[in-house]
Amino acid sequence: MPEATRSRHVLVVGIDGVRLDTLATAATPHLDAIAAAGFLAPVTIDPGTPTMSGPCWATIVTGVRVDKHAVWSNDFTGNRLQIFPDFTTRLHLQDARHTYVAAGWQPLLTVNNGGPMFREPARMSYAAAPADTPEAWDDTDELITTDAERVLTEDHPEAAFVYLGAVDETGHVLGCGQEYKDAIVRADARLGRLVAAVRDRVTYEAEDWTIIVVTDHGHRPEGGHGGRSDLEETAWIACAGPDMAAGPPDRPLHHEDVAAQVFASLGRVPDSHWTLDGRAWSKS
Repeated sequence: MPEATRSRHVLVVGIDGVRLDTLATAATPHLDAIAAAGFLAPVTIDPGTPTMSGPCWATIVTGVRVDKHAVWSNDFTGNRLQIFPDFTTRLHLQDARHTYVAAGWQPLLTVNNGGPMFREPARMSYAAAPADTPEAWDDTDELITTDAERVLTEDHPEAAFVYLGAVDETGHVLGCGQEYKDAIVRADARLGRLVAAVRDRVTYEAEDWTIIVVTDHGHRPEGGHGGRSDLEETAWIACAGPDMAAGPPDRPLHHEDVAAQVFASLGRVPDSHWTLDGRAWSKS
């Protein structure tokens, strides 16, 4: 089909707290397929950024570093997200694009703890975990995935972000042993369902989809993060899409590159006043 007739879309799947070394030993066929079609590459968290979910996810979705977005912890109070908004909000409010966010961590989509991080996507799916336990978070991820499957198949999101949190909660409560690895396997199965939902769209053959999968930080062996060990500071990004060369980029990747790549994959040149810190890694 001629390029001009194809529409561009991006799905970002954020899986919280997945250690790169553990990922390499887990059965993750869906993530492996994305890596084989594009790449999976490590990310080292910037020395000035706390190895915590709030600061890392804010950098990922805004495309600017912590000194700009000012999310310094898991309490977002005092943030500057109204000046440096997430990509779903920018695209919706500035370009009237249809965007979508699905998440169960409260400050991502509610005012809890100084949120929301995603200020105004066009559509959202939200289901709060009823307790901070691996089981409750696994149930929440299942609810989020089920709703996101429906939206991705039936609606028309141009840019979407789906957050899965059970892996991180498992690490905190049970450490990074077999239960943690099993949680990664379940997250990969949910990733596979989200990708299948995209491919089940009736308009899929006329669309170009970029799929980005990213984690925010690692964990210590006993569980937990926030320090500066290599295990905590090492994250990763995987991506496949029509503008991607085979194999990893020839430069180190950074969390702030994710939002920049979303814009590039949609053919959107950032306005100069956005002052993004990230750079797209695609060849286009």
